[in-house]
Amino acid sequence: MSLRFETLTGAEVERALDDLARLRIDVFRDWPYLYDGDLGYEREYMATYQNARDAILVGAFDGDRLVGAATGTPMEDHADDFAKPLEVTGLDVGSVFYCAESVLLPAYRGQGAGRAFFEAREEHARALGRTHSMFCAVIRPENHPQRPTDYVPLDDFWRRRGYAPVDGAVATFAWRDVGDAQETDKPLQVWLKRL
Repeated sequence: MSLRFETLTGAEVERALDDLARLRIDVFRDWPYLYDGDLGYEREYMATYQNARDAILVGAFDGDRLVGAATGTPMEDHADDFAKPLEVTGLDVGSVFYCAESVLLPAYRGQGAGRAFFEAREEHARALGRTHSMFCAVIRPENHPQRPTDYVPLDDFWRRRGYAPVDGAVATFAWRDVGDAQETDKPLQVWLKRL
């Protein structure tokens, strides 16, 4: 199963959003996100990508099938929930590119998609004149009952890519966990890289 990577912008992003929604629902259902998603919520959330002129979607394809994707937008085009924690850095929001989700079906992992996703988004950010790249990662307690015993966080991979967690920069975003009746706020650690 070899992967083909393609960078989508403009109207191409909009055409891929339904496939991205399905990927987000499937992949984020697992640890650590435990996201109990639905297409209605996804369509509302992904309006960001439809409305942001400089949004990007890096697709991982098996033939014509989208099996993985990573998205990003200029920070000012994304939810304020993610921009607010940047205040502790003193950075202007207009200098930051936000790397949103990276989702990949398990059967396709270990083929370089994570590296390709970051490289394409960072190249796009530089072309837009951005000086920093940022993403957020959910924070779950070590003793969470659904934490798999063999779970290995991606922190080492992110550090090798040049990202570091920003002390005191924690975003809050709400979604419904698998098995829950309603949404609850989740803390998300901000990771930042100078481009």
